[in-house]
Amino acid sequence: MNYFDTYVSNSLAPSSNQSYFLSDEKCVSRSFYKVYNGGKNEYSFVFSNVIYSTFADGSYSQANLKCDKWEILSLKALVIDSKTRDFSTPKIVREYQLTFDGKISKEMEIEGEIYTDGIVINAEKDDYICLEMEFVGSGKMPYFEELWIPAYRLVDDKWIENKQTPLANMVGIKRVVNNKIGFLGDSITEGIGSEINSYKWWNAIIAEISDDNNSYWNLGIGFGRADDIATDGIWLDRAKNMDIVTLCIGVNDICQGFKADKIKDSIEKIVNILTKNNVKVILFTVPPFDYDEEKRKRWNEVNNFINNKLSKKVEVFDTVSIWGQDAPNEHLARYGGHPNEEGSLELAKTFIEKKYFKSIYN
Repeated sequence: MNYFDTYVSNSLAPSSNQSYFLSDEKCVSRSFYKVYNGGKNEYSFVFSNVIYSTFADGSYSQANLKCDKWEILSLKALVIDSKTRDFSTPKIVREYQLTFDGKISKEMEIEGEIYTDGIVINAEKDDYICLEMEFVGSGKMPYFEELWIPAYRLVDDKWIENKQTPLANMVGIKRVVNNKIGFLGDSITEGIGSEINSYKWWNAIIAEISDDNNSYWNLGIGFGRADDIATDGIWLDRAKNMDIVTLCIGVNDICQGFKADKIKDSIEKIVNILTKNNVKVILFTVPPFDYDEEKRKRWNEVNNFINNKLSKKVEVFDTVSIWGQDAPNEHLARYGGHPNEEGSLELAKTFIEKKYFKSIYN
């Protein structure tokens, strides 16, 4: 069974593997994912042991790095009331024990991927599904350093904020949809710039306004590069399972000093791979990010390439007219390098008005 043929995303939370932490002890953690489509549905959660993207300058972890063996000792899905604000003491509505091939525990192999058995969970829209995991490892374990959803560890019988837990890379739901839509990109796609757990990042707004007969998956990761995605590893492989993908990438390639030709080649390779896999691509121009003059030249060259060449292959969406300052300072960010909630709303409204995939709108 291809997991992604059966299950689609049911949360707008970013939850990929950004980096790794070191562990040699038994831990209990909680991570909270807001539900997109409510009701009684069959769920399954997928976990991977491979890092999707390069973290920071790459001196600590890199794209496609394999973590060490670890084990899930127990995994529960707790339905949390949508009105919960203090996630250290959430209101638990229902509790479900998750299994793997009928067993409570499951070992994660190096370069492994595991899925929970399908289970019917009753969770209303905007409730949270909290994954309470007891796990043990010895060495590198995947996590999301720039996590934008709540996560906790149990310490001396108290729940303390702590990002260091393996995340469900997708909150999967068994549901027939018109289109599987993925948002592929860096921290700007992840949602950094808006408040943590606000779900007011631009792609979450688009999903909430758009047809809920589609699924939406946030594949944004802070520090992510086009160079990472173009390796055609796990990150791009996830996107290949979508029908439609928005691609907003390139800022970190520019900021890390990659030459314009390399960035152009990476973006074109991603576009070619996705389109060959019958994925409709909506390519964003590289957003403004308060570039200095040298970076501005590369930014202009890459965006000229997108507008003049790649626009002949795929649809192109212009971020600069929305997020850039007035000419001649288009390279400077109007709403911050990581667009704030106002900037996210402006982009979402413009995206929907232009009807880039109008067939899916109400």
